[in-house]
Amino acid sequence: MGLDTNGVKFLLDAKGAGVSFAKSAMIGRQFLYLDQSELQACFKLLGETLSANEAKAIIEEYNGYAEQLLYQVGADAVDSFDASDYESASVIHDFNQPIGQEHKGKYTMVLDGGTLEHIFHFPNAIQNCMEMLEVGGHFLSITPTNNMFGHGFYQFCPELFYRIFSIENGFEIEEIITFINEPNSAWYKVSDPQIVKKRVKLINNRETYLLVRAKKVQSVPVLVKPPQQSDYVINYWDPEQERSELKPSMARRVINNLPKPLGSFISNFAQLFRKTSLQKELGIANPLYFKKKNL
Repeated sequence: MGLDTNGVKFLLDAKGAGVSFAKSAMIGRQFLYLDQSELQACFKLLGETLSANEAKAIIEEYNGYAEQLLYQVGADAVDSFDASDYESASVIHDFNQPIGQEHKGKYTMVLDGGTLEHIFHFPNAIQNCMEMLEVGGHFLSITPTNNMFGHGFYQFCPELFYRIFSIENGFEIEEIITFINEPNSAWYKVSDPQIVKKRVKLINNRETYLLVRAKKVQSVPVLVKPPQQSDYVINYWDPEQERSELKPSMARRVINNLPKPLGSFISNFAQLFRKTSLQKELGIANPLYFKKKNL
């Protein structure tokens, strides 16, 4: 659990989008996985100035944990939640279990920096996060989506968050971003499948994360009705089209019938000329549903 350069940029971008960090909660006590110069560079990229002394204090004040960073971006109070006292979290609570009443409606920001994928009862855990927020508060998440087999119990699809943080549950998604787990990775906004009426898919072979920013707009009972994947609700899924997309093209069928070394050589050579910037930076995806975000 922790914040690297992408995680810090995510918090700074959220601040610029109007997220209040005044009363902050971390699900898992987040550690900072970047050095002083990288921290300063993140602030500079997002249009803020951070002195060397401020950067040093952020990294050292809490022995590398993220409290001082949250104070720097506007927090007046910071709580951290964990199932054990291993990292000296301020509140010991297993998010497999319902959160106590004293924590409900208390926070302006709840941050999941890579914790929820490790919790077996994910619906309980995400409901806790939703109920902890006051109206107008934000849920922020940095979570794995592709190629992290064995990291946690789960990897999450963007549509899961689109369906959970719905108006029926008192929320609205402001933005979902995906990126490759590299320091200077490009960020791509991910479309809602319910809006584009198409499954929004990504195929790649590198560790890939989601950034989720959702706002609580009203206080209502959450997850009373389990979310459903949108194509099964509004019936836009076309199984015939899905099967046709899985069929190899004529060129692929020809290559598959060649001797393997020759077929591999032709495929790799063709890829050098066929890759779009989206494919190079993220993977195979429909560019209509993944729009690059400039920081």
